[in-house]
Amino acid sequence: MPFQCSICAEESTRICARCTKDACNNHLCEKCLRCSDCCECEVHLSEPAGMTVGSARSVFRSAAAVPKPEPELEALPEPPHPPPDPDPEPVPEDGAEPFVW
Repeated sequence: MPFQCSICAEESTRICARCTKDACNNHLCEKCLRCSDCCECEVHLSEPAGMTVGSARSVFRSAAAVPKPEPELEALPEPPHPPPDPDPEPVPEDGAEPFVW
């Protein structure tokens, strides 16, 4: 059922993904599916050459249905552990201070 574009009053069958106003193909961004009033993309909207695009709802459903593959990480060998710290010099048993250089 066609509606009227809220911006130019042309026939429209799609709505803005943000404000849900009716928008024709001339006023709906292909990248973010928002009307020209709501679109924040840096790309200028251009008039499509008779191309029809599915509704915003079908685009969101298809994007949700396709799982994104997890990137496979190669198993890297663990680096060798550093050698243990040397034991500190023993303290003399008679209570005298150890000699320090």
